Amino acid sequence: MKAIGIDLGGTQIKGVLVSSEGAVLRRELRPTNEEGGAGAWAETVRTLVEELGGEFPLGISAPGLVASDGESIAHLPDRLPGIEGLNWTKFFNLGWSIPVTNDAHAALAGEAWIGAASGLMNAIMLTLGTGVGGAILSDGWVMRGQLGRAGHLGHTCLDLHGPPSIAGMPGALECFIGNYNIAQRTGGRFETTHALIAAFRAGDPFARECWLESVRALACALASFINILDPEAVILGGGIAQAGDALFEPLRDELDRVEWRPTGIAVKILPAALGEWAGAIGAASIAGANARA
Repeated sequence: MKAIGIDLGGTQIKGVLVSSEGAVLRRELRPTNEEGGAGAWAETVRTLVEELGGEFPLGISAPGLVASDGESIAHLPDRLPGIEGLNWTKFFNLGWSIPVTNDAHAALAGEAWIGAASGLMNAIMLTLGTGVGGAILSDGWVMRGQLGRAGHLGHTCLDLHGPPSIAGMPGALECFIGNYNIAQRTGGRFETTHALIAAFRAGDPFARECWLESVRALACALASFINILDPEAVILGGGIAQAGDALFEPLRDELDRVEWRPTGIAVKILPAALGEWAGAIGAASIAGANARA
């Protein structure tokens, strides 16, 4: 059975049509037009679903905390006005339930289906971008938690006296490696993490100091998550993870120093495989599984 997955972001709406075996048959991308309000972007989603084949099971991936009924976003302040409380099952009125999943949870579901976490039962995923998103795969299930907060790993405190994250956590992981405050962290020298990494690659001593401090913070956070969750692997996605060896090599060096390895075996650190399409693919996988249940 084919399924459709929609990943609704503040900038872009991604849509996929996926086979039951996990083959991505079609990909489509549309601008969100967030300024147009819910009426504009919701209709864009409707049109996109129709183009992908409206008769197939459909799943929605979106930022925010999912409502207890699993059909809407209950909490997402200051973004995508109108999304809170928008019941997608009623919006489409297709005669069956449309599951809504937090975007980070959906991304890990996609990676667990046909990506870097395929075949794993216990894994964690972090998306390194403007902030730091996350999700947890435990015994084969993506953890949701009581309110849908499970997996917000970017809001883990690393400095009691640091500035607050958007969740109010002082000195959170995303304060150390998120792109949103890179200018502040580098004294105005760099406007983006990509520029910082380029300077690091070029041998700039200041860039090296700043970047390796960020990597050390990430390593300490990952080692803490490993102690708590005991995963088989850590999956790293998002734009910053595209740095490749500039991220993964110093990260592995730092983990050699701080990771507890009672059996002598390090937890695998893997790049995400599905890129920006992970959320849409994960939403499709959830929709397909619901339809088969």
